[in-house]
Amino acid sequence: MSISKELKISYWVAWTLLQKIRRAMATQDSRYKLQGIVELDDAYFGGKDEGKKRGRGTTKSKVLVAVSTDAEKEQARFAKMKVVENLDADTVNKFVRENIEPGSRIQTDDLDIFNSLANLGVKHEEYPLVSGEKPLPWVHTIISNAKAFCLGTYHRFGRKHLQSYLDEFCYRFNRRFWEDQLFDRLLTACINCETITYGQLTQ
Repeated sequence: MSISKELKISYWVAWTLLQKIRRAMATQDSRYKLQGIVELDDAYFGGKDEGKKRGRGTTKSKVLVAVSTDAEKEQARFAKMKVVENLDADTVNKFVRENIEPGSRIQTDDLDIFNSLANLGVKHEEYPLVSGEKPLPWVHTIISNAKAFCLGTYHRFGRKHLQSYLDEFCYRFNRRFWEDQLFDRLLTACINCETITYGQLTQ
């Protein structure tokens, strides 16, 4: 709405413009992989799930979230998020192969879908879920921040476009220490990204 008013263009033209920019953000971030110590977990995005199960039994959108940290785990470095249809070992393994460098240390809870990670050339460390404890602090913080970003900024959005909003969140988060370069970097990403049409976005 702000872009529409500022540029005096229709809402849907502004929406298409922003979706094209988000596509460029996603393309740029896809060129990099996480490395070092990486926390990995699943998350669920969407509105209230009335009458449904909570947590891993919910019908909300399923998302895999990975966050790299520094050696002392005092600071999060970079994040990746992927909306998935299923939460199973094959999906997790594909996400790890595409987004995390071999040789990294991947830390997860003890959900069985993470059991085969050691076969991918990474070191897998499990932390059983214990009430009152948060063994994966950074990934949980990033999940909370992403939910606040999506709901606080856009208020509501369809499941179909959730990935685009998560791509924007990750792009901004991954460059939070270079805010003065953000516009120039994003302009370059847009120039180098293959274009997409309104029809492709809405089909």
